Order: sequence, then structure tokens, then C-alpha cells
Amino acid sequence: MNVSYAKGGLIAFAVAASLTVAGCGADAEPKVASKPTASQTTQQPEPTQAESGAEVPAEELATARGQDGVELVIMSAVRDGGGFLTIKGALKNTASRSIALPGQIRGVETEVMKHGNSLGGATLVDATGKKRYYVLRDTDGRPLTTTGLDILPAGKSTAVFMQFPAPPASTTEVSFQLPTFEPATLKLS
Repeated sequence: MNVSYAKGGLIAFAVAASLTVAGCGADAEPKVASKPTASQTTQQPEPTQAESGAEVPAEELATARGQDGVELVIMSAVRDGGGFLTIKGALKNTASRSIALPGQIRGVETEVMKHGNSLGGATLVDATGKKRYYVLRDTDGRPLTTTGLDILPAGKSTAVFMQFPAPPASTTEVSFQLPTFEPATLKLS
């Protein structure tokens, strides 16, 4: 074997390898140090309610009191353009011991009961319009609400939500009802 031929082959291999490595990331922009722009150095404020589209609850809207020191504090009730009303809040245990949430809160409908403990038994009553609104269900019968509710430790709370068909815009007040809890009046905007 000719030594010059072997050296030439080795050089050709090294050139091909370096071109291959150089080709990787060839589409990437070269990193050039530049001065930050004004928008990069100035911190942007947090989005407001109108910008983010989410309601930022300022205070509680209503409290439904249950048995053994359990409370459902409702922090928001938001109508959306699709004709739904979403209620968000927290289940709180104000007692000094853990509480098993009652099975009645899921309601008595067979389809809902199959999916475990939830807030599927919640309803809104529009006395003026003489209508009762139930928690919505998906096509498999699962309630559109927080599920998997079981034991609430002493002094703890857990975030919850429920979704209902929205009452007409003219309805400004409903009675929120959840089995084993006292009814609570809920003002709608």
C-alpha cells in the first residue's frame, strides 16, 4: 500500500467528517452577542383579567355550609360565550379532625354514581325563571365537576369546580344547592 495514498485517504476522511460536523446546525443562527432590546430589559406586568380571559376572584361570592364543619366557598361564577356557567371555589374542612365527604354530594343518578364521589349532585335554582339547572355530563355520563372527592383532612381545603348550562342573562340570582349542604344565594353578573 502506498503511504501517500493512505495519507490522502485519511485527509479526505477528515475533510468529509469536518464538513459533516459543520453541516449539523448550519440552519441555526450564529450566536452573536448583542445589546438587549428595551422589551428584553423591562419586565412585563402580569396580564390582567381582561388580557388573560380568566376571572381573578377578589372575594367569596357565597358559602354553603355542610355537615361536621365542611364548607363550600364559591369564589367565582363565570358565564362563557358557549352558554355555560363555571363555578369555582374550595371545599374546606373547618373541623379539627378529618372528614369523609358524604356520598350524597354526587347525586342519585346512576350514570353519575358510577364515576365515584363528585359534586355531581349540585344544582342551581332560578326561582324567577322557575328552572333548575344540573351539573353538565359528558357523553360517558361523567359529571363536569371535580371528582375523586373522599376524605378532607382537618383544617385543609381542596379546589373544586362545577359546570352548568348558563341561566339567561336576565337571571342575576340563583340558589346554589348541594345535597347535605345548606342552600346558598349566588349573585350572577
